Amino acid sequence: MHGKRPSITSLHGIVAAAHPLAAQAGAKLLGAGGNAFDAAAATAAALNVVEPFMSGLAGLGYATCYIAAERRVRVLDFVPPVPRALPVERLKRREDLMRGALSVGCPGNLAGWAELVSAYGRKPLGEALKPAIDLARDGFALAEFGVAEFNEQIASLKGWAAFYQDWERTYTGGSKAVAVGHIVRQPELARSLEAIATHGCRYLYGGALGEAIVAHLAKLGGCLMLEDLHAVAPMWKEPLAVGYRGLEVNTLPPPSEAFQFLLTLRLLEATDFSSLSRDGVEHLDVIWRAIRMAAGERIANNNPSTGRLAEILSDANVARLRRRLADGSPIEGPTEQWLPARTDAAQEHHTTSFSIADRDGNVVCITQSLGSPFGSGVVVPGTGICLNNFLYWSDVNPLSPNRTRPGAALPVCMAPSVSLKGGRPVLALGTPGSYGILQTQAQALVQYLDYGLGLQDAIEAPRARLWDGRLVQPEARFEADVLAALAARGHQIAPLGAWTMRVGGMQAVAIDPATGLMTGASDPRRDGYVATA
Repeated sequence: MHGKRPSITSLHGIVAAAHPLAAQAGAKLLGAGGNAFDAAAATAAALNVVEPFMSGLAGLGYATCYIAAERRVRVLDFVPPVPRALPVERLKRREDLMRGALSVGCPGNLAGWAELVSAYGRKPLGEALKPAIDLARDGFALAEFGVAEFNEQIASLKGWAAFYQDWERTYTGGSKAVAVGHIVRQPELARSLEAIATHGCRYLYGGALGEAIVAHLAKLGGCLMLEDLHAVAPMWKEPLAVGYRGLEVNTLPPPSEAFQFLLTLRLLEATDFSSLSRDGVEHLDVIWRAIRMAAGERIANNNPSTGRLAEILSDANVARLRRRLADGSPIEGPTEQWLPARTDAAQEHHTTSFSIADRDGNVVCITQSLGSPFGSGVVVPGTGICLNNFLYWSDVNPLSPNRTRPGAALPVCMAPSVSLKGGRPVLALGTPGSYGILQTQAQALVQYLDYGLGLQDAIEAPRARLWDGRLVQPEARFEADVLAALAARGHQIAPLGAWTMRVGGMQAVAIDPATGLMTGASDPRRDGYVATA
């Protein structure tokens, strides 16, 4: 209506995901008697097929879940440690791990999907995988967003002679470019998923599939070992939470870097947005300043201990930071890693997030990734499986206090969230976007909670991505005079397009605790879609 997406609601179950076929796969499980955990595995596996550049079973990620039967939020961490044979001593720059076999971290997604189903689902894993198996075998047609991603990677990956032919054979069949309607069929992936459905996830973490992955990587100079795969064990953890506008916002504890997102909310809690024009100078200035300050705290305190984390989020530290927030002088500092200033991360925004709620009150929000588009670019012959490049997110700078250690935890910038009100879930919100995840979720929450926009409108509202130094890349839908005034305050403004995936691709579900009505919202910056049971 009026050129906008309609509100999509359900009383039975709802899935908001980055591709319509994946959302439908999850809704199919809900309709067949499964719950949100079964639907999460189905959605995740289907995304492996229809969004292969964003995530897959050989990626890694996190889930934040409200478990209705237990009346609590739990976090599932399926980010395995850094491979124990990573030769960090001979690595100097992050770019050394951008592509190829050495960039491959240990796959965690499949183990995470299996654990969600095993711990709380109603269906066997094989049933959750069936929609993805059918999609892989039958094929699907690329829409505009997928075409852009495929064509960008044809140009980007063809220079990697050691593995490009395997990638090309799997995804494009030798096409120099693809167009809307191009059918992508992945029979080898279908067979791999069928074998997993039959043998369970140990087929990867101790069986023939894992052996094939390790052997292929060894030929290409990788460091992943069978011992790394055997040790994969998703971990249930207690969430990290802060209050914001009457909600308890729950997300991931360290080693995830999600505490930056929560610290931003803590800094903004004292701001009276009702006195500030939405998308005006004061609104944007305070948010951008808070984001940059919280990023600095995260970088200076990467993977903090429980005690140090409590200090970072404490009233005393927040009060100190709020004084700086309000002093009006420009804020300059890093937003990414302890690295030389960087402003171009076109290869970093390839992650996916989805949110699900069911009629029993369960809520699941997952963010998972391959890292860069198509991850490492390495596809294991005969399997249809594309491997991640998550070691690119390790910190190999010899001077960094956060330098990566083999076998250690891998801090990852994801923050899938579930918010409660009066102890009941009312919102699941997650987004992709690399280090921008920790920035853009706060921007959307302010639009939703402080300015009262509907969930879909809050997601569609313009956002910005901040970079090292003072650089800010806002979407061009902000008023030009507002951006000029912000530049005068010290922000280095470099506008992007009106709509850009540089600021994420959010998927969210809101739940009315009084009626149980579930409302889904999906980001038009990608192929977001809501499906209902």
